[in-house]
Amino acid sequence: MIISLPNTNVAAILKALQRAREEGGAVALGRVMTLVITTTKGRAEKVINAANDASREHPMRIIVISEVPDGFADSPLDAEIRLGGDAGASEVIILNAADELVADPQGLINGLLLPDAPMVAWWPDAAPAHMSETSLGKVAVHRIADTIYATNPLELLRTLADCYQPGDVDLGWTRLTQWRELFAATFDGMRDVTVTGAVVRGARNNSAPILLASWFRSELGVPVTIELGEKDPRGNILFAEIMTTDGPISIERTEPSFAELRQPGQPNHVIALPFRGLGDCLAEELRRLDPDVVFGRVLTEGLPLLVSESAEL
Repeated sequence: MIISLPNTNVAAILKALQRAREEGGAVALGRVMTLVITTTKGRAEKVINAANDASREHPMRIIVISEVPDGFADSPLDAEIRLGGDAGASEVIILNAADELVADPQGLINGLLLPDAPMVAWWPDAAPAHMSETSLGKVAVHRIADTIYATNPLELLRTLADCYQPGDVDLGWTRLTQWRELFAATFDGMRDVTVTGAVVRGARNNSAPILLASWFRSELGVPVTIELGEKDPRGNILFAEIMTTDGPISIERTEPSFAELRQPGQPNHVIALPFRGLGDCLAEELRRLDPDVVFGRVLTEGLPLLVSESAEL
């Protein structure tokens, strides 16, 4: 069900929601949070689809703020409500708002937030430098950026590091969960070994290899070599290795969905390492709304050390 509300306001949106529940049986019971997305009209459908996918694990109200530039708005606020099959396990409210309303996004959405439920803010395009100091960020328990789409991911990561507050997260970091789990599981099975160094090879102008190398640097406390080249169809990270006194532990992506795991004293293994969809990454971040302390260390400790020690960055 899709309900269009041209030239509207928050009160009219709430009345339309209530009317839809009464007439169509759509309910908001069991919603666990409000997800507020600030995006551009060109990317709105992609991020709404990702949020709908995530809502199957986390039923929620999704509010999408889409700024309409000056001179292109027919009215200060046009809205669209999506329910039922058009909204996954959520209810979606799309706000096409003129500049003067977007200047205070928290004021725009205040009446639409679910009562007694946490609010999460997500900037899938270009996150503001000080996420926690924005009007949305001050209310949100979780603030989500995505450095994977940045034109200069290293600069954005350094900005996020300078302004980091507990509750800030990055979907670029979430995309590395499988890599981190594989290395952690392999390393945990080795006893009395000393790590001597690490290597990461991947695509230039992409946050994934930088974040993985920063994780090695902060958590292992050893020098890390990062080698960046042209984008490769196999993925953004092509090879990562931890050197130990027992021998190297490495993962090399051999094709887009598979990699080869090599470890001391073991035969090489071909493992599944598929690309993760945007909805999958978002769902993972919404599972835990407490601060990610490891990401905090990677951003504020590992990244500065990596940058200062690497000629590649």
